[in-house]
Amino acid sequence: MSATKTSAAPRDPGIDKIPLALIPLVALVALPLIPSLPTWVTLTVAGLAMGMMIFIMASGLTLVFGLMDVMNFAHGAFITIGAFVATSVLIPLARWSDADSLWMNLAAMLPAILAAMAVAGALGWFFERVIIKPVYGQHLKQILITMGGLIVAEQLIHVIWGPDIIALPKPMTLRGSFILGDIAIGKYRIAAVVVGLAVFAAMFLVLNRTRVGLLIRAGVEDGEMVEALGYRIRRVFIGVFIAGSALAGLGGVMWALYQETVSSAMGMQVMILIFIVIIIGGLGSVGGCFIGALLVGLVANYVGFLAPKVALGSNILLMVLILLWRPQGLYPVAKR
Repeated sequence: MSATKTSAAPRDPGIDKIPLALIPLVALVALPLIPSLPTWVTLTVAGLAMGMMIFIMASGLTLVFGLMDVMNFAHGAFITIGAFVATSVLIPLARWSDADSLWMNLAAMLPAILAAMAVAGALGWFFERVIIKPVYGQHLKQILITMGGLIVAEQLIHVIWGPDIIALPKPMTLRGSFILGDIAIGKYRIAAVVVGLAVFAAMFLVLNRTRVGLLIRAGVEDGEMVEALGYRIRRVFIGVFIAGSALAGLGGVMWALYQETVSSAMGMQVMILIFIVIIIGGLGSVGGCFIGALLVGLVANYVGFLAPKVALGSNILLMVLILLWRPQGLYPVAKR
């Protein structure tokens, strides 16, 4: 009887662990190419931090594409506006940000981050309702109209904040590095890794442990069936779009502090990396986006150190190699 039950039990395929192995594999391949172990550790942490920030910016877009089948090229505008809104909040609070106190730095950072996410989310809601809603299912029109929205947003930024690059220093407690022997690890990079892991953990729990997450994943697989079961998937669409836009605003703040400058073109510039990450991970896959972002961050830092002129090309080559191996990305969504 027990044997019958055992044989009848379904087998759990589990998670494909091969893509997970790519991250330590890339790090180990780079190890003998870097002159010293401390430099390798520094570059590895920097690559992971960069990857986490790219993931924060890209995760909302990959979820929007997976659920809504919308390639939103204006996503970069949400990143840029989030950075500028945070800058507008942080400049009056410069005394708190420059204080050598973690609590005062947090008192300056939290309002800036919340404002950036709120404004980016509100802009995302307006963008979805007014611009994207009329062109659902029309990919060419989506590309044209969202590119136009990105250009218009960039010009509005010039009107509101001006065309000049604005300096945005890090909070005092996040400047400098932790020194471990000969190894120097930037404090802000550690903070970026922590924030990125927190965002990924929150998205994982929401998508896999809540009813809303179940609806989102079901909508990604078969939106028409979810509608037929009586659920208003369109409301979920709107919520996902707002959440994705808010994450873009958060990512814009993190990226601006990483570069310590804010410019109207920053969103457009980072969109190249975001689309590479989304394609590598598998269109619509949050887990694949996470792995892809870490791979892009590591490769960009290793190659940027060894051969700076080919850093961007190396990520394009990485994308080509992965697509030759897995044409639908590391963790493809079933319907793709």
